[in-house]
Amino acid sequence: MSDVKTEFLFEINVELIEPSIMVGAMPEGARMIANLKGGTFKGPKLSGTVHQSGADWAIVRADGSIKLDVRAALNADDGTQIYVAYGGRIVVPQEHMAVLGDKKAAAELDPSKYYFRSNPLFEVAMDSPHAWLNGIVAVGVGRFTETGVAYKVYQVL
Repeated sequence: MSDVKTEFLFEINVELIEPSIMVGAMPEGARMIANLKGGTFKGPKLSGTVHQSGADWAIVRADGSIKLDVRAALNADDGTQIYVAYGGRIVVPQEHMAVLGDKKAAAELDPSKYYFRSNPLFEVAMDSPHAWLNGIVAVGVGRFTETGVAYKVYQVL
């Protein structure tokens, strides 16, 4: 068995519509829906825009961690439509939780102070020049921004 290796795919910046929809306490935790406003992504093999579609149907769990449940549509610069869905986790230590209510303060929080990871899976038309995305697993390393979130996304080789 070999070690896990990755290759950089792109960095994505996603703008969120404010405020998020706070559904309230559910059996698994507090449901929060953050709708996507748009954004951009850029990398060596793939660049484009984020459609104003989709959302993160997140759950704030009893332990304070956030369980991600994101679905979105991307538009590559060549016109290829890409569906992406991912789960993940955000874990912010208690001493930094207060900044999450302030977008500017959250964006200034050093990403090494919290855990923000995702596992994007892509769906693309089989006749697309980016159909190779259908056969990969990716991981994302996230951070908070003043307008939403950003991820560096890597293909697992």
